[in-house]
Amino acid sequence: MRVGIPAESRPAERRVAGLPETVTTLIGAGLAVDVQAGAGAHAHAPDAAYRAAGANTTPDHPAGRTEVVISVQPPTPAEAARLREGDITISFLQPNLERELVEVLRDRGVTSFSLDLLPRVTRAQAADALSSQALVAGYRAVVEAVHRLPKFLPMFTTAAGTVPPAKVLVLGAGVAGLQAIATARRLGAVVEAYDVRAAAKEEVRSLGAKFVELDLETQDGVYAQAQSETFLERQRELIAERVAASDVVITTAAVPGRTAPVLVTADMLKTMAPGSVVVDLAAESGGNVTASVAGEDTWVGDVLVHGARNMPSSMPAHASKLYARNVANLLLMMTSDGEVRPDLDDEVLGGCCLTHAGELRRELP
Repeated sequence: MRVGIPAESRPAERRVAGLPETVTTLIGAGLAVDVQAGAGAHAHAPDAAYRAAGANTTPDHPAGRTEVVISVQPPTPAEAARLREGDITISFLQPNLERELVEVLRDRGVTSFSLDLLPRVTRAQAADALSSQALVAGYRAVVEAVHRLPKFLPMFTTAAGTVPPAKVLVLGAGVAGLQAIATARRLGAVVEAYDVRAAAKEEVRSLGAKFVELDLETQDGVYAQAQSETFLERQRELIAERVAASDVVITTAAVPGRTAPVLVTADMLKTMAPGSVVVDLAAESGGNVTASVAGEDTWVGDVLVHGARNMPSSMPAHASKLYARNVANLLLMMTSDGEVRPDLDDEVLGGCCLTHAGELRRELP
């Protein structure tokens, strides 16, 4: 069977779903690989490197010519319309945002897998692209904040006096938040963080940051759940003092398939020192900050709010390296003797399968 890797066509997407190293892995599993010309250009993977790994390079999108299409962003409805019954797609499908596409995939009889839906179980960790890309986003959030902050992050002791370290507050201590904490600490900032999950406390402290204790009920479990507006209102009241004392605030709270909770209001921003910077990693899903606009810098008084958009795409080399391995690992779970035949009774494969045999396998949010 043939696996196709297209050049991403969605705006501002610079990652690629397969690199020469993962092409070698797939070919070793008995699959043939077609790569659209220029697919790996932004990740510094030239066509010649793919050919050296054993892939074929083609000028056109592989939809309709290969049995499996792997991509970062989902195919467009027009690309999906070229897929044949029984073909397989793997991508960040985002079914709550791509209803027209989902209908096309269903009606064409395509078996589609969405990495957004991957079950959070141990067996799926090697394919967990949400986590690998969140790691990139958390790192990049700090870099973006430093670029905009008119201050040093570390402390400096000079003949002209001592420059105190910047104070960084991270709201949400999942994968992105923990990586933001680690990166800010490496750069010398004083870091504190808050998360609604009780389990996050020790993870935050293990990175050398202070965990902000609020007089609120905590959640059990590994992943945060949606909270009531009453809870969020009380949370904002209690966190306002820590926001005001921070030079940088990085917000990372998101619930898949839902609008991001508002953690920082315009009134809270006005209490921050002039020149302070807020990076909202949840801007594309509604925003943790009321003033944030995805892909834009917004000023609230003298405070700059950066609405993040597709942060992993800004680091296409390493983001692609991680994502390509995630996709290859998922594809290998459904491959045997050179044939891709997903067992949808499998907890992992069935959990992230959205359409199959003309049916929608789960209700769209």
